[in-house]
Amino acid sequence: MNILNQWHSPTVVPVQLFNATEDAQVLRKAIKGFGTDDKTIIKILARRNNRQRLQIANAYKTLFGKDLLKDFKGKLSADFANLVIAMMTPTNDYYVKQLEEAMEGTEIDEDALIEILCTKSNEEIRFIKQNYEKLCDKSLQSDLKRATFGTFKRILVSQCNACRDNSTIINPKEAFDDVQALLKAGEHLLGTDESIFITIMCQRNYLQLKLVFEEYHRITSSDIEKDIKSKFSGNSKAALLAIVRSIRSQPTFYAKMLNRSMKGLGTNNRQLIRIVVTRSEIDMGFIKKEYQARYRISLADAIKGDCSGSYKKCLLALIDEL
Repeated sequence: MNILNQWHSPTVVPVQLFNATEDAQVLRKAIKGFGTDDKTIIKILARRNNRQRLQIANAYKTLFGKDLLKDFKGKLSADFANLVIAMMTPTNDYYVKQLEEAMEGTEIDEDALIEILCTKSNEEIRFIKQNYEKLCDKSLQSDLKRATFGTFKRILVSQCNACRDNSTIINPKEAFDDVQALLKAGEHLLGTDESIFITIMCQRNYLQLKLVFEEYHRITSSDIEKDIKSKFSGNSKAALLAIVRSIRSQPTFYAKMLNRSMKGLGTNNRQLIRIVVTRSEIDMGFIKKEYQARYRISLADAIKGDCSGSYKKCLLALIDEL
């Protein structure tokens, strides 16, 4: 059982009367010439799911002998182009590209690594790993070992190994024992014994971990998130919190990440695009509700306050607020 995917409230669904050839012809008219008809581009692409968009790109190449993504890159403004390209990329290929780019150069995008690797099921991670090797001609695990360090590296490598128990079996006695082990690890003479936390968080099945969280609160009267914050720091803390939060509620986790992408000065457009595009076909309806409840402002209004132009309008269309 994959409880990570229990939330189903997409804001983008397959259009019923779909004709890839007609859509390709309309898009050709929208980008041909000196300007672009952004309204038409948004109307078509934001109302088609990823599979249908790929069919449109294929029809476009057949009809006109041109690559639709390259045409978009050459015609659309920067952020809008990046958003449209993300929408037009096969989801798994997109995750691979995001991971590869996150580890390029000296500035590592830890948020992207955490968001992708700490919130996915075994099956999803294995698919990403296989595709990474195919598209990048190198190992994802090797790149993680090269680009990250310390406890953070150990957590990501463990997640990348995709060996979490896939069963739905829960065992109260084992949950109690795990809590005792976590408490003992936190009181280690030389500091926290991170290996115990990594073993439990990265190997137990999702239902068992929910029981561990409940048992932890029963025994200590404290939330495990609070204690992770006190015992870990930096990226290792963020990675462990991502595991806990995504198991408890994926919509709440992504609502927090969306807020983070738009908080303060500037916008983390890579993160904003990644979450809106990938979650719009899964649970964006619930994410919007969580965002409103947690921050007392709608996700749509947050986007309106942070973004502009066709980029803003396309994001709004993807969350079904245009």
